[in-house]
Amino acid sequence: MATTGQIALEVNDISRSFRAGARQVQALQQVSFRVRHGLVTGLVGPDAAGKTTLMRLAAGLLLPDAGNISVLGLDAATQSLQVQGAIGYMPQRFGLYEDLTVQENLDLYADLQGVPATARAARYAELMRMAGLEPFTRRLAGRLSGGMKQKLGLACALVRQPALLLLDEPTVGVDPLSRRELWDIVYRLVREHGTSVLLSTSYLDEAERCDEVVLLHEGRLLAQGTPGELRDSMRGRTYEVGTANADKRTLLARLARTPGVLDSLIQGDRIRVVMQDAAPTGLDRLLPEAGGIALKPTAPRFEDSFVALLKANGGNDIAPSPPAETPASHTAATHPGQPVIEVSKLQRRFGDFYAVNNLDFSVARGEVFGLLGANGAGKSTTFRMLCGLLPPSGGTLRVAGADLRHAAAEARARIGYMSQKFSLYGNLSVAENLRFFGSIYGLSGQKIRQRIDWALQEFELSPLAEFTSGDLSLGYKQRLALACALMHEPDILFLDEPTSGVDPLARREFWSRINALAGRGVTVMVTTHFMEEAEYCDRLAIMAAGEILTMGTPGSIKDQARSEAQPEPTMEDAFVALILAHEQNEEKP
Repeated sequence: MATTGQIALEVNDISRSFRAGARQVQALQQVSFRVRHGLVTGLVGPDAAGKTTLMRLAAGLLLPDAGNISVLGLDAATQSLQVQGAIGYMPQRFGLYEDLTVQENLDLYADLQGVPATARAARYAELMRMAGLEPFTRRLAGRLSGGMKQKLGLACALVRQPALLLLDEPTVGVDPLSRRELWDIVYRLVREHGTSVLLSTSYLDEAERCDEVVLLHEGRLLAQGTPGELRDSMRGRTYEVGTANADKRTLLARLARTPGVLDSLIQGDRIRVVMQDAAPTGLDRLLPEAGGIALKPTAPRFEDSFVALLKANGGNDIAPSPPAETPASHTAATHPGQPVIEVSKLQRRFGDFYAVNNLDFSVARGEVFGLLGANGAGKSTTFRMLCGLLPPSGGTLRVAGADLRHAAAEARARIGYMSQKFSLYGNLSVAENLRFFGSIYGLSGQKIRQRIDWALQEFELSPLAEFTSGDLSLGYKQRLALACALMHEPDILFLDEPTSGVDPLARREFWSRINALAGRGVTVMVTTHFMEEAEYCDRLAIMAAGEILTMGTPGSIKDQARSEAQPEPTMEDAFVALILAHEQNEEKP
């Protein structure tokens, strides 16, 4: 077994470009770094940074334009078959066969990887125990939850024990509890088998769990080091601003436009502020007209250094701040505080299975309401019913004053919907998608032309108007999807995991737009697996097995997890504690 400190993967001056239509895209430019044996190395960067391209080059699936990659002492370009026989590789869209059982998927990948029949039973037992899938070997893969599918995909990649494991965004779209379980598997491999791991991720709290991190931006290497080294470079530049006597969204918008402020984001009833330098800072300089607001230093995080590095290297061009004012409907802007979503005893059955069971809640006009839960908790089913896309099996629900059982079309005309997966037409251009969705919402003539012009300008899509939508980066796809959902100026906006897989700067841009909409009176309902995004919500409901476990403000929900051992729980800590407590109660006779 190799020892920690030896080199598992060495990247030397790698460059790779692609042709996308008439454009030449430089995915990687003279990138060099090393991955040491027996460590977890995180590959971090915004959309289109080159992470997936680098993974595919390391797996011997692509050839570089220049440079070379050594994988376990093998040349990834000239010895690709040997490389693929020595590593494990789990791409973003791992090829599980959903019409095969868990066991049949394992058998298929064992055949493909040449695992001897005599070695399979013991290996399967170890993998199923590690992944917590022992009771589900006869279940079809297509009937597993999202987190269970990811764990099965990882198990299939590990059917033959690899010396090096490449994981490309393995936790995208997976709930926090399943993410922790995946990380437990990864570190067990490192601890018990000495496996070296290169893992790309868009979750910066995951990057902090890595032994070392490699930061990419626009195909170039920005930095490499331990998370602690990068985090410590931000000391003296990070603060918390209390918002007890101020509207947090208004204060956030003002801080974002304040000279000297590098980054700002909402954390419950506080705002986290990162300064451009470590000079002593007072609120009298930041916001001279603001009173009764407390400012105190706080410890830096890896995410602070990541954002600082990106913005120092052109990141402001990736996610420019949107205008302070975002158009909203007259109705939404002039009737704040009124309930516009009312749910009572809501149920949805599929045969004998209750995907949603007796939900009760209401959402006020201009409120941002979050619906959280593990994969399979019933969030998306609830959303589809609220949007009039799925009839309820029982209970009542009113949206924008309309009873969805009898006037679904009337309600749909007043809502915008952004789905979990990119649901626009990839073969249409940006402008064609805007025109199509505008016409679907009943716009025509001068009105639709005005709204298309507004969307192209507001979301900075004008230079991309004729680009095919399927060729856009994930961040720009997200902008286009939100623009299409807002074409008809809806009163209510439903966002189903809208930022899954999107980098932190694009998420900040997205939420600044949502905050502006809420400030104008638009009601927003959102599901997310990013627990820090839940902090932007006014209230949250956490679901499990189709029911609501708890509901309240982000602060009140975190208070439920507060203890001597955990005096300052994060939203993820609170979420995991609630889900685990529910599962333990369900297991009791």
